[in-house]
Amino acid sequence: MMQKIIMLLIAWTTLTVAQAQNVDKIYKEGKALYEDKKYEAALPKLKVAAEKGKKGAQYRLARCYDKGHGVAENNAIAVKWYQKAAAQGHAKAQYHLGKAYLLGKKGLAVDKEKAKALLTKALKDKDDGAKLRKKLRKEAAEGDEGAKAVLQLVK
Repeated sequence: MMQKIIMLLIAWTTLTVAQAQNVDKIYKEGKALYEDKKYEAALPKLKVAAEKGKKGAQYRLARCYDKGHGVAENNAIAVKWYQKAAAQGHAKAQYHLGKAYLLGKKGLAVDKEKAKALLTKALKDKDDGAKLRKKLRKEAAEGDEGAKAVLQLVK
């Protein structure tokens, strides 16, 4: 009996590892297509990876629905995927979601507390924070009112 349990555990572990590797492969393929602006081809791969919890796939899927890349724009679906990626610490998702809360965009009501929390996390991110801060300062200097509002909120 114990040997059967051990064999089942080994089989389950092997299957789990194989599935994780498969999801990583699917995500990488979807990301490459997305970066090549082949959005319609990227969408099915990104959706599979996003549904399996890949935060990068969730963010890119949100961007597709946000900007209408390969699909009709849909704020509700974009927000759903931004929220999932942001909850996992994806800085760019936190940034876009925080900005939407600050400005009352994408069908969200203005919520400065949520906006500040999300934007602060995004701008302090060790990987993307510096790039996001640089982009914000540039946009604010060019007169972008949304960027100015973000900088005012998180100062």
